[in-house]
Amino acid sequence: MRHARGYRRLNRTHEHRKALFSNMAGSLIEHEQIKTTLPKAKELRPIIEKMITLAKRGDLHARRQAASKLKQDAYVSKLFDVLGPRYKDRQGGYVRVLKAGFRYGDMAPMAIIEFIDRDADAKGAGDKARVAAEAAQD
Repeated sequence: MRHARGYRRLNRTHEHRKALFSNMAGSLIEHEQIKTTLPKAKELRPIIEKMITLAKRGDLHARRQAASKLKQDAYVSKLFDVLGPRYKDRQGGYVRVLKAGFRYGDMAPMAIIEFIDRDADAKGAGDKARVAAEAAQD
């Protein structure tokens, strides 16, 4: 029996899993929607929900706790300045996981994980800004 086994190991070491979810959480905060495999999306959901709860608290200790889990300060600032106030009145359930078929190469089940009430313009905005800055520089 597998009672209370906790989480999916995803065939990775603890350090690899920690880095994987740190990167995925940062990408989700930046783009507000990402496509990944279904087990990874299901494991990312509680991690990102706890991050939003920290952002709703908004104090210095919560900011430092979030910064310890995320790789870049830009993710922390967006989390606390944009996403925290957006979900201030919501009692949980900040992200949804949608099934998105199967990957062509290995038939892995794919999923789209996104924020509820997401900003549709956030996806790819950083890349568009970088390309525009490079074009203006030339």
